[in-house]
Amino acid sequence: MKARWALKVGKIAVALAAGTLILGFVVMLLWNALIPDLFRGPAISFWQSVGLLMLSHILLRGWGRWHYANGWREHRWKHRFEEKLAAMTPEEREKFREEWRRRCGWMPGERGHRGADGDPSSSQKKHNDA
Repeated sequence: MKARWALKVGKIAVALAAGTLILGFVVMLLWNALIPDLFRGPAISFWQSVGLLMLSHILLRGWGRWHYANGWREHRWKHRFEEKLAAMTPEEREKFREEWRRRCGWMPGERGHRGADGDPSSSQKKHNDA
């Protein structure tokens, strides 16, 4: 059992190192091919390209787990929202819809939402005219 676990850890480490090497060289080659000619910027080394990858990862993805990417948070939020709506009584749901209409002027799922003037047919006319 422990040997399998160690083998998995070893495979992950090798895959991570190979990915870092490949992506580092790709970033370095692209940077050195484009930036000096286009913007008169400096050429960078392999380790600078790896640092650039790490910096972009921190700035664009954060330190969260990998499964948070690709809309996972949005899906989770939507699922929780649908659960809350399903748990509401019909009166609470209607009160929620009215509040949503008051604030936003339309309700998700309605066929023709209201235009800026509050007339539901005005937004349909705009769509039909286009």
